[in-house]
Amino acid sequence: MTGTKRMGTRWKEIGLYGLAMLAARGAFAGCYPLIPGFFTACYMEEVNRTLLLIFSIFGMALFVPVQAMAKYTMVLLVTAVVIRLVEWASKSCRTYVGAGAAGVSVFLLTMAGELMQVRNRTVVWMGILESVLVCGMVLVLSPILHGFLEWRFSGGEGQQGTGQTAPEHGEKLQTYAQSFSGLSQIFSRMENFKSNFEPEEMGKMQQEIAGKICMSCDQCAICWQEDTSPMYELFFRLFHSIEKRGSAEEELHRELADCCPWSASIIEEAVGVFEKAKLNLAWYNRLLENRGIIAEQLDAMAYIMEDCATEYKDVSRQESKLLSSVKYRLKERGITASEIRLYERQNGKLSLQMRAASKWGNCVPVKELAKGISQGLRRDMVPGKYIRSLIGKEENFLTFEEDTLYHALQGVARLTRDGAQVSGDSFSFLELEGGECVMALSDGMGSGINACKESEMVIELIEKFLEAGFRKETAIRMMNSAMVIQGEEGMFSTVDLAAIDLYTGICDFYKIGAAATFIKRGEEVECISSGSLPAGIFQQLEIEKTSRQLKDGDFVVQVTDGVLDDLHVPVPEDAMQEILETVETNNPGQMAKQILERILLFTAGKVPDDMTVLVAGIWEK
Repeated sequence: MTGTKRMGTRWKEIGLYGLAMLAARGAFAGCYPLIPGFFTACYMEEVNRTLLLIFSIFGMALFVPVQAMAKYTMVLLVTAVVIRLVEWASKSCRTYVGAGAAGVSVFLLTMAGELMQVRNRTVVWMGILESVLVCGMVLVLSPILHGFLEWRFSGGEGQQGTGQTAPEHGEKLQTYAQSFSGLSQIFSRMENFKSNFEPEEMGKMQQEIAGKICMSCDQCAICWQEDTSPMYELFFRLFHSIEKRGSAEEELHRELADCCPWSASIIEEAVGVFEKAKLNLAWYNRLLENRGIIAEQLDAMAYIMEDCATEYKDVSRQESKLLSSVKYRLKERGITASEIRLYERQNGKLSLQMRAASKWGNCVPVKELAKGISQGLRRDMVPGKYIRSLIGKEENFLTFEEDTLYHALQGVARLTRDGAQVSGDSFSFLELEGGECVMALSDGMGSGINACKESEMVIELIEKFLEAGFRKETAIRMMNSAMVIQGEEGMFSTVDLAAIDLYTGICDFYKIGAAATFIKRGEEVECISSGSLPAGIFQQLEIEKTSRQLKDGDFVVQVTDGVLDDLHVPVPEDAMQEILETVETNNPGQMAKQILERILLFTAGKVPDDMTVLVAGIWEK
């Protein structure tokens, strides 16, 4: 396939050489602007420049008078030298530079050829018009010729692979997602939790007690074989009494003693059997609980696979003209690009991936590449996360994402409880792929090292799940599942999550036992509260989600319980709103500090509990 591609490129270049010869036949009022115009446009592309010059001169020898041939030969040589000098000095040559070089060369040589007739204004104006025509011709022909040479991208190897491999992988991921979803449903359809014993289980316990005690008694046949025997009813009442009280009632004890000489042994054995059955029931419920957790995790894996199959849609084939324009813009900047792929996210935003290297071996800022890509795609593109800022001669893999409408700045202020060495609060600011900014705040129960470990584990788990691509609800549920499985008594923490879409400005709030969150818009303040329980208590977690549309200059303020509880007022949220209304700074960090300073006025400078304030502000770019 590579050999076929190279052969196609050669035939295209041969066609350009033939057109360079035929350009000498394009005469207009004694001028030949097609010669320098076509030559310059081809010279700036990846063709054999020596052969291009030879064929251009050969065409002039066939179709152009000797005097005009001398003039345009000098024009071609001067233009070629200027372009080479610019490439040597700047490590790149823009199209407008080559066009300007060709136009100025034509004008100067026209004037030099008519030096003795410089007063002939017709010649002067003809020279000016010809130079303008040549300059415009280069600007128009350069992107057309580049698209012609790069046409293999839309019809050759590159796009063929795009059209076949991407859907195949997508179908596989969809199949895997359906398999995991099916497993999740199987686990979810299993038996529910049991709080009481079934009649069959009561019967088995009765048989176990009778087998150990009654079988050695001479009256066994009388007690258990006659239908009128009261033992069945007494055993039934005995089990229910032990289930409710943990022991047999006095009246039941007397009735059983009247019927059986071994009543004390029977009651003692029944309590032991019942405790063992109760322990087995607890383990059974724990197994069902773990099955439910596994079902949630399988469902989350199914979502991730399905999301990966549909998150990116390869539109390289449909947008081949835009990609050709991108490659042309990068070539102007001295960059050679290959394996260019353009993807469209579910939200309609573009993502571009490619391999690039500096043609001349110099270091080129990645931001300069972003400018060229933005011009080619006609959208504002920015470098992706975790890529190098400069590229050199070695080829590098680069990603570029469509720029967001908003940008966010964050600030934090925190105080540790008086007498404690570490804070039990943990927080995180995340910038996710897809233009999302996430604020996460967790308050571990209690204070000190144990609370710190709890909240840190919560934040770390949420970070890992979100960075892996899980949905917010799924990440919170899986974090809760991990805490429940760990099973340490008293280990639970609050979770306060705010996810800001920097493309639309929509902010989603997720609260699990967390304190109120506030949105500050100028002097207006909105309170968002929740009444759910903290994470880690129950396997079934209640997640409260609220969405708000943020605007330019809005601030999101998250606080822990220690901030509101220490206000010592009937309605802490109202007092907090009054504090935020009087804060006038636009710096998130300063705002967080000012909030804590005003909180300390309510506590007389004391810190009875850990306090953390997170502030994020968004502005239009």
